Amino acid sequence: MEPLFEFLAAWWWTGPTTVGLAAAGYAGVTTGRRRARRLALDAARHEEGAAARALMSARAQTRAAQAQVFTAQAQRAAPAPGVPSVSEARRALQQAKLQQKAAALALKASRTRVRAERAQLSGTADALPLERLMQEHDAITARWLEYETDVETAIAFPQMTDARHPATAAFLQAQRETYELRPASASTRISAERFAAYRQSIRALEVAFTAAEDAAMRTSARRISAAPDARAESRPPHTVSTPRAGAGESAPPTGGTAEPTSAPRPASGTRPDRPRPVWPVPGRSPRPPAEH
Repeated sequence: MEPLFEFLAAWWWTGPTTVGLAAAGYAGVTTGRRRARRLALDAARHEEGAAARALMSARAQTRAAQAQVFTAQAQRAAPAPGVPSVSEARRALQQAKLQQKAAALALKASRTRVRAERAQLSGTADALPLERLMQEHDAITARWLEYETDVETAIAFPQMTDARHPATAAFLQAQRETYELRPASASTRISAERFAAYRQSIRALEVAFTAAEDAAMRTSARRISAAPDARAESRPPHTVSTPRAGAGESAPPTGGTAEPTSAPRPASGTRPDRPRPVWPVPGRSPRPPAEH
């Protein structure tokens, strides 16, 4: 028992230290995972604040446009320089009202997203928000790679790999912007603002890919529908030649449509001979015999 007591007397202080380090490590891991799970909720709240500020700005623009209408109406008789006409002021007011309505709808959508993220946070989701977002990004990339790697798909829809088309160029630009915002891994610690920007870029990337895919399908459909006409135009026109009536021959009847005729084929195994000149020419005097 004495060696045991000596060991405990020498190393008793390591017990509390080990327990404290383990507790600190567990708290750090738990806090980090909780922060990662709340990332989508924090991003939704950030978007809600931005939408609220945008709505306040739109309301101020509407009030300013309304005041501009009153000013234009007051100075209708003697318009001052820099003051728009009544019709222009009313158009500006209508545009401001439309922007205010759009901002109000955006705020409503952001508040709905906050409630959805709060409900999902209380659920039992296995994947973290950043991991789910990166999976959505990978799914869009996989859909686009089908047009790059599959030969039949690339031949059927060549526009999806041609950056000269506006829709494809817009998708490729959105793809570059999304990859610039993509974190290195799903465990990377990022801010709520960057998460919101990355999520918004993925939404824009999906819209751009759908637009490029629809444009490529429409182009391929037009090409397929125009292919028979193109082949018909490239085909030489069919002409019917009527042989001249020679000596002892009668001209074909002209009362009906002449059937196209083809030259007789040579027998199999024989070489076609070159046409021999006809002498004397029909309708002319015979050639005099050569003098010896």
